Amino acid sequence: MSVTPRRRIRRAAWLGAVCALSVAGAGLTGCSSEDPDAGTNGLGKLPADKIRTKAAAAAQAAGTVRLHGTVDAGGNRYTLDMRLKADGGTGSVAAEGTTFGLLRIGEQLFLKADAGFWSHDDGDAKAADKLAGKYVKVPQSDPVYKKFSGFTDKDVLLGGLLTLHGTVKTDGRHEQAGVRTIRITGDDGDGGSLDVSLEGTPYPLRLVRAGSAGTIGFSDWNKDFALEQPAKDETLDYGKQLPAS
Repeated sequence: MSVTPRRRIRRAAWLGAVCALSVAGAGLTGCSSEDPDAGTNGLGKLPADKIRTKAAAAAQAAGTVRLHGTVDAGGNRYTLDMRLKADGGTGSVAAEGTTFGLLRIGEQLFLKADAGFWSHDDGDAKAADKLAGKYVKVPQSDPVYKKFSGFTDKDVLLGGLLTLHGTVKTDGRHEQAGVRTIRITGDDGDGGSLDVSLEGTPYPLRLVRAGSAGTIGFSDWNKDFALEQPAKDETLDYGKQLPAS
């Protein structure tokens, strides 16, 4: 016997009602037999601590990563867009109304900014104009090196960022840039939250830091990029210490 459209609609409505009653009465999560972990890397079946461990291991093993977002540090809020690898990194940092570029190749750090970045109340305007728009070599003894080289160091930056405080729990399945994720939180979100990919390698994809101290996105894991020395006519060696800025 064929089933008319009206009968199909009535049957679907009846099944929906039965499902709703079952959920309410028996504490079930739903009537669908679909496995939410089908097609995933299985991370969603693990406890939060193991998810965190696997995400940290995947991040450490990756050759490259791009970080983009905000970080509060030292009383300032920095907006980062950095691409990092084992021997250096490149990208931009914005803070206090100015944006500057960072490039590190091995131990050599370059800083590129406009004249406004280099200017200060009692400074030499000519020096600022000379440095503007150049890849300025930063001496390792200069305080600027210590302050900003960490933004170009993959292990240092990830080690400091990928931290959740307090009791770690899972917080359901989510999505970041079209990729399914499992979220883990510290102290129900007060200690930060981390979205980890449920597809392929369990890379971290989004971090909300504890105390509203910034939000960072992670992408381009293991997508290689070139770190190239800037041209000589674009490079400037100011000496043993940079001017205050």
